[in-house]
Amino acid sequence: MQRNAGRGTRPAARLADKIGSDARQVSRYENGRLAASLEAVVRIAETFNTGVDFLVTPDAPRQLLHAPHSILDARLADLGQLTDDERATILAVIDAITTKAKLRPITGGAG
Repeated sequence: MQRNAGRGTRPAARLADKIGSDARQVSRYENGRLAASLEAVVRIAETFNTGVDFLVTPDAPRQLLHAPHSILDARLADLGQLTDDERATILAVIDAITTKAKLRPITGGAG
């Protein structure tokens, strides 16, 4: 259960709420001080939409439990693999494009 340790991607309390546990317990899982029960591992895998093998095997590839509903969903699922800077760049591009689209009716622009 150390795959996510130290990444700070989800606060322990928020993850604990999602899996029906408490933050101290999740922190113990993340720090390797306590092995999660099979039930807890399954709930964590479901929360992150990934297979149990990805959580417990260091070199296992990530595979989604539930298939994305659209191409956009698939792309959004991949964002977790990016660095913070890469995600910030993508957000800036999305913001620029959506702002342009919102201004289009006001400015009469076509593109």
